[in-house]
Amino acid sequence: MKNYKRIGLVLVATLLSVTVNVASAQDAAHQYDHKTLEIGASAPDFSLPGIDGKTYMLNSFKNAKVLVVVFMCNHCPTSQAYEQRIIKLTSDYAPKSVALVAINPNNPNGLRLDELGYSDVGDSFDDMKVRAKDAGFNFPYLYDGDTEITSDKYGPVSTPHVFIFDKDRKLRYNGRIDDMENPAKTPHSLDARNAIDAILSGKEVPVAVTKTFGCSIKWKDKSDWIQKATIQWAKEPVKLDTISASGIAEIVKNHTDKLRLINVWATWCGPCVAEFADLVTLNHTYRDRGLEFVSISADDPSRTDKALKFLVSKQASGPNYIYTGDDKYKMIDAVDPKWDGALPYTMLVDPDGKIVYAHQGAIDPEELRKVIFNDPLMGRIYK
Repeated sequence: MKNYKRIGLVLVATLLSVTVNVASAQDAAHQYDHKTLEIGASAPDFSLPGIDGKTYMLNSFKNAKVLVVVFMCNHCPTSQAYEQRIIKLTSDYAPKSVALVAINPNNPNGLRLDELGYSDVGDSFDDMKVRAKDAGFNFPYLYDGDTEITSDKYGPVSTPHVFIFDKDRKLRYNGRIDDMENPAKTPHSLDARNAIDAILSGKEVPVAVTKTFGCSIKWKDKSDWIQKATIQWAKEPVKLDTISASGIAEIVKNHTDKLRLINVWATWCGPCVAEFADLVTLNHTYRDRGLEFVSISADDPSRTDKALKFLVSKQASGPNYIYTGDDKYKMIDAVDPKWDGALPYTMLVDPDGKIVYAHQGAIDPEELRKVIFNDPLMGRIYK
């Protein structure tokens, strides 16, 4: 929970019409500041922490005939699409004295919330442990996000980006794993495997350099971009409309094509106030993918100004309502007849009106994030 709150405090989102798979013009310009290692160059040394508690250096793989260094991360859909292929690559070539090590180059503070909308975890060191366990990684997974010294020396363009070295640790190949992002389809060119096979056979690599496709590297010096996003997000209007019990019932029916997150709260409710920022963070993480956050204030209508001021302070720019009926029990039944009435109350409703999550009391943001991400409307691009 602490990790998610840290992400929520640091990261901000903006409704940008971009995809996470294609680097923006700003990303591309930034990328040229980090020159990619050239063929024939010696492998730069490193000293990086692994998720297994060990510190890895270039010498840690001294006995391998071929060393494969893969720059990958957690949040990127393309990197996710290659996870099982990287695992298979590791197991297939380990008997042939080929070592594979993965490095996460991303600084978590360089990620917008809308980029995290394609993953159930972020790119922090702790998140790496979760992803490695869930996916069954069989290779060392190292973190370079704090300093990015190693990543700067190698110069990956996107995630994933592969660098393959021979026994003398001279670079023989850099580029993509293969030419098919979608793991459900058959690639035409197994570039990384072709390079490894050539090196093991003492031959020249047939194609030494290929282009890469994926998410841009989230360098830590991209704070100006994040600051600009903060300003744009803060400009989004925040409104508070009135609603009746029948209006609430219609909201719960959810006649939309979106996954609707509903939260009933009040300014006088401590847990409500404490958790609200997490709900806004979830909204800004997944709203570009079809999540809609609706807040319903149970404050007395005489406290409308105070409720609106709170919503503005939290930059809650989605639909916000305050219940104007004089019977709170009608409000409770309209929200969910199974709800006992204690605040806060949070529900996740599918487009067909089915309640897929309901929780009375303070939410666990990590748990709710996984529920949202695992809903059929969300999830990974490539299952």
